[in-house]
Amino acid sequence: MKIKSAEFVISNTDIDKCPNERIPEYAFIGRSNVGKSSLINMLTGHKSLAKTSGKPGKTKLINHFKINDNWFLVDLPGYGYAKVSKKNRSIFAKFIYEYLEKRENLICTFVLVDSRHEPQKIDMLFMEWLGQNQIPFVIIFTKMDKLSSSQLNKNLTKYKTEMLKSWEDIPQTFRSSALSGLGKSEILKFIEQTNTSVKDIFK
Repeated sequence: MKIKSAEFVISNTDIDKCPNERIPEYAFIGRSNVGKSSLINMLTGHKSLAKTSGKPGKTKLINHFKINDNWFLVDLPGYGYAKVSKKNRSIFAKFIYEYLEKRENLICTFVLVDSRHEPQKIDMLFMEWLGQNQIPFVIIFTKMDKLSSSQLNKNLTKYKTEMLKSWEDIPQTFRSSALSGLGKSEILKFIEQTNTSVKDIFK
C-alpha cells in the first residue's frame, strides 16, 4: 500500500463523536514513550501528522486520521502515564477502553511494545484484557535500531516465553524502527490485506 493522503479529522474523548463514516479503523496504542507518534509519522510519510514529544503522555485524546480516503488510523493515548494524576488516569482509561470495546468500525488494534525492555507487566495485562474481550490485535515491537541483534533476539524470546504462559498462540508481530523505516511495508501490507478481507462488512 502506498499512502497518497493522510488528513486529521477529529479529536475527542467520546466515541459517540467519532466519525460516522463506515470505513475500517486501525487503532495504535502503547505504553507512554513507546514511540507511537514517530511510528505513525513514519508509516504515513508525514513528519508531523502525529505530535511527537520528549515528554510521555503527549496524546490525551482519540485522534482520527483519514488515510487514502478509505480507512482511519486512530491514535490513542498511551497507558501508564508518567506524570498524570490518578484521577485523570482513570478518566483516560475509561474512554480508551470504551472505544476499544464499543467502536464497531475498529478492525484491529496495534499494540506497540518497546523492544529495548524485557516484558513489562502493564503491556502483558493490557494484551490479556484485549484477549479476554475478544478484541483483535497485533504487536509492533518499536525502536529496533536501538539494540544489538543479540540483545534484541533475547528480549523478543523473553516476550514469547512470557506470553505463552497465558496464550495458546502468539499474536502476529511486526518489527519496526521509525528511524530506519523498518516494518513500514509489512505493516501497510497487513492493513491493505485486512481492508480487502473486510470490505463486504462496510458495503
